[in-house]
Amino acid sequence: LTREKQKWRIYYWKEKNFSETEVGPVLEPQPLDPASSLCPRPHYLLPDTNVLLHQIDVLEDPAIRNVIVLQTVLQEVRNRSAPVYKRIRDVTNNQEKHFYTFTNEHHRETYVEQEQGENANDRNDRAIRVAVKWYNEHLKKMSAENHLQVIFITNDKKNKEKAIEEGIPAFTCEEYVKSLTANPELIDRLACLSEEGNEIESGRIIFSEHLPLSKLQQGIKSGTYVQGTFRASRENYLEATVWVHGDTEEDKEIILQGLKNLNRAVHEDIVAVELLPKNQWVAPSSVVLHDEGQNEDDVEKEEERERILKTAANEKMLKPTGRVVGIIKRNWRPYCGMLSKSDIKESRRHLFTPADRRIPRIRIETRQASALEGRRIIVAIDGWPRNSRYPNGHFVKNLGDVGDKETETEVLLLEHDVPHQPFSQAVLSFLPKMPWSITEKDMKDREDLRHLCVCSVDPPGCTDIDDALHCRDLGNGNLEVGVHIADVSHFIRPGNALDQESARRGTTVYLCEKRIDMVPELLSSNLCSLRCNVDRLAFSCIWEMNHNAEILKVRFTKSAINSKASLTYAEAQMRIDSAAMNDDITTSLRGLNKLAKILKKRRIEKGALTLSSPEVRFHMDSETHDPIDLQTKELRETNSMVEEFMLLANISVAKKIHEEFSEHALLRKHPAPPPSNYEILVKAAKSKNLEIKTDTAKSLADSLDRADSPTFPYLNTLLRILATRCMMQAVYFCSGMDNDFHHYGLASPIYTHFTSPIRRYADIIVHRLLAVAIGADCTYPELTDKHKLADLCKNLNFRHKMAQYAQRASVAFHTQLFFKSKGIVSEEAYILFVRKNAIVVLIPKYGLEGTVFFEEKDKPKPRLIYDDEIPSLKIEDTVFHIFDKVKVKIMLDSSNLQHQKIRMSLVEPEIPGVSISADTPNMDIDEPERKKKKREK
Repeated sequence: LTREKQKWRIYYWKEKNFSETEVGPVLEPQPLDPASSLCPRPHYLLPDTNVLLHQIDVLEDPAIRNVIVLQTVLQEVRNRSAPVYKRIRDVTNNQEKHFYTFTNEHHRETYVEQEQGENANDRNDRAIRVAVKWYNEHLKKMSAENHLQVIFITNDKKNKEKAIEEGIPAFTCEEYVKSLTANPELIDRLACLSEEGNEIESGRIIFSEHLPLSKLQQGIKSGTYVQGTFRASRENYLEATVWVHGDTEEDKEIILQGLKNLNRAVHEDIVAVELLPKNQWVAPSSVVLHDEGQNEDDVEKEEERERILKTAANEKMLKPTGRVVGIIKRNWRPYCGMLSKSDIKESRRHLFTPADRRIPRIRIETRQASALEGRRIIVAIDGWPRNSRYPNGHFVKNLGDVGDKETETEVLLLEHDVPHQPFSQAVLSFLPKMPWSITEKDMKDREDLRHLCVCSVDPPGCTDIDDALHCRDLGNGNLEVGVHIADVSHFIRPGNALDQESARRGTTVYLCEKRIDMVPELLSSNLCSLRCNVDRLAFSCIWEMNHNAEILKVRFTKSAINSKASLTYAEAQMRIDSAAMNDDITTSLRGLNKLAKILKKRRIEKGALTLSSPEVRFHMDSETHDPIDLQTKELRETNSMVEEFMLLANISVAKKIHEEFSEHALLRKHPAPPPSNYEILVKAAKSKNLEIKTDTAKSLADSLDRADSPTFPYLNTLLRILATRCMMQAVYFCSGMDNDFHHYGLASPIYTHFTSPIRRYADIIVHRLLAVAIGADCTYPELTDKHKLADLCKNLNFRHKMAQYAQRASVAFHTQLFFKSKGIVSEEAYILFVRKNAIVVLIPKYGLEGTVFFEEKDKPKPRLIYDDEIPSLKIEDTVFHIFDKVKVKIMLDSSNLQHQKIRMSLVEPEIPGVSISADTPNMDIDEPERKKKKREK
């Protein structure tokens, strides 16, 4: 390539294919003086691989511009860290940053062959130096009068020395950043890579050494060690579990207890674990322990707390126990939280407390401590020395004031990895041009159903209306029932930027006063939303049924509809109940409701579960948008009516796409829980002289139906809430990669998601499969690649789970705002779980859950007797059982800004001489329900 073309072009490569894109000048011809005391001349930066990997936070800062990223470096980064690779590509695509990707491996004057006896790493280091040297010579020829130069940034001591010997200007990242006199705050963003000189003063070795990867791999292969994902506990910082990778169902979980056995693993790390002898196995702890930020050299307190965990346990409760011997892969991410400023005056070393209790505190150095107090900040982990109680890290970003709604919303979105950036212009470019209307071309292979009396029924304020229904008499003694779903796949075509972004987001996330859309608003709230009195494109599932809700025929068609009414659940219920209303819409609703009741009864008879989970709705102040009322959601017949037909449509579509694509259907399954999950439910029922059978879904459903108490009407709801906690997570999967299709909760042999394509990407894929199956659209390679479909399902399952947790965190935050203005209130509550030093209570009025502790710091410990078999907790002379009714006083405790929480005190029954407090779940990430059972024991 000529030098002129190199100046004006940037090359992107994907896998083995290279393509050129004209983008104009990438590097600024006259870079602004960065005010560097080391490099006074105008210059470009060229970092090596390790700088890119470890100092990405520095490179992302607006102060750093005009950076050359070599192909050699970018390929190494791609192989070693996918997240950093994505971040550097995002920076490269940001035209304001002026990052240039130079294809040195495909340039005659910079390509180097690997020499005999030279390893790949040394060859790459040499290739980088050759490229820097050539670039400097190139710039001299291009602009001798401007004195432009390329500065090589490397933290490799030998590489730097060789560069200087070859006449290349080279500095470490720390040297260069400290030379930027106009940007002293950048020093805080430097990753602390060297553990020398950064150890705690005592030098005491706390943790054992991690084994090298080669030994870990040998040990895993021989069976000496097992590999798994490290899951820290939020309620006990001295305990964790490792979920072992593999296909076997037995012994999938290994318990770790104590700091030394956790051995510097961080939540979500992939670790190697050595199993301890059986005589050292322990039971999951029922004790709640939070890290109170001990001194780094005061490990005795930790050891004392660890002894609390090692109490005698029933042999049946003992679980495989182990210790971490090495790290296979670190899965660190940037963490949100607050700075705990050091008490030592003028100290630059401080502890950072993450918002997620499963993450350890992080030690950072910063000159901005006073300015960062009371602020939410982001910190990254750099390393964890053996003689440090906490890992080392560095400051990344200041988010805003603690308690500010915008800041806290940003925190919960970041903590739950919810993509929430505005849609890019590349994505928006694939939206239809406005004004839009249905054309003759759109109606090809599409049925015109605009004459039908179709209506939608949704929650109040819903603007992304996915579904609408109709029911009419066919005149032959049968009924026609239709479910009409927004035809989102008509607007989102496979493979374009809009499709890729929708797939990445996976789902719409609903917060208390905000919605993070999966697709741009033009689609979600307008062109795809089945609003009333406008023509819309739909995908229809239409049944012919008899009056006993038995399906005689089913057909699927692309369609055009015109909804005659957009109703709320309450409005639809009022129409059904009103004797004065007999219009077409109301008649249709009554027919749907009658059939839905029959469908539900039949579904429950087959073993479908009717579970319970307290859901709340906030009423917001119209001006401040603060919550002014908090109520549990009221469910009506119309909720159930819509649900039944959505379930029926999903099942009908699942059967159809599996018939046509037996290996490539995207389905959804709900695995049956293992018997151990039900232990707490069975014990709780037994304590009330009730029997719960769990051998099948039907036996469980029947047992729950019989579990009534005339003197305790809320008991059945509590049992169903507890049963919900025992369930496994439903997941998406590819039919060609799994043999178990069964949906346990719905008692259905096959199931999928078809009815919400505006807010779920899985439904878009199902629409595409169904369209191909009925000849309404053509297929494409990725749609029939089961491995790519399995990868897609993995992302969708993750996004769906994170969306649920983000929503719960939003409810928790708004609950705190509500009680902040409400003041102190007293309410009735029921005990959900009993632990060794606490009880968990549920307040039905607010759907609020909290943990009442019976041991407080700096106060005499009461006499506690815990019985796991009943289960019960005796405090002095008062005994607490699961489902007992209590009364609690509720207020917001803001003494800890990082973890503000609803604080409670037990009002009834009174326990003489015992001071009692309680915490509610804060904004930390919730654990999956199926994993809670370990802690609830």
